[in-house]
Amino acid sequence: MLQPLILVPTERERAFIQPAIEAAGGGRARVELCGFGPIVAAARTAQLIAEHRPPRVLLVGIAGRLSERLAIGAAYAFERAACHGVGAGSGGAFTPAESLGWPQWPGDGLGSATRIGDLLPCSSGGDALPERAGLLLSACAASASEADVIARLQLFPDAAAEDMEGFAVAAACRLAGLPLDIVRGISNTAGDRDHARWQIEAACRAAAALAAAILGGRS
Repeated sequence: MLQPLILVPTERERAFIQPAIEAAGGGRARVELCGFGPIVAAARTAQLIAEHRPPRVLLVGIAGRLSERLAIGAAYAFERAACHGVGAGSGGAFTPAESLGWPQWPGDGLGSATRIGDLLPCSSGGDALPERAGLLLSACAASASEADVIARLQLFPDAAAEDMEGFAVAAACRLAGLPLDIVRGISNTAGDRDHARWQIEAACRAAAALAAAILGGRS
């Protein structure tokens, strides 16, 4: 029986997430590293999909909140992932690729099923989990200041959190025709680079619990 594929960006995250998911899911899913950042995450996801041919994919890890309605140390599932960093300009002058008239992938010539713009779905649907948080903004570099956060929210005002791998994994899954769920534990407020205030372990454990609940509902 083919197993769902759970992707975790880093070894530090996996150290908390994998044991919790395995304990809750009884080994019904394969846990693999997808790597840190959008480039390696996209390539590694495509490689793992080709190797294991999973029926579905979950991306699980930590993120920084862009909205105070998300609690630090809690976990959320996201319905959509947007891309920040592919386009033209920087800071407040940045323009996303699709706004320039350049989709990141035009599709396969058979319709819009594989077209990739600056926004992709990242929910396989079917669950009414209260922990859904809307839009996840995936950036090539994490916000380093409040000014970074403000500039990103001007372009994506509905974004609730930021990560660095979500859109990349969503793109690989779209090209492969696979359903994807993204679960992120909120470790910090975006722009806060003082790790002494981050709650990485709590965020990872919360993310693992939510991922296990999603697996239990649909595996």
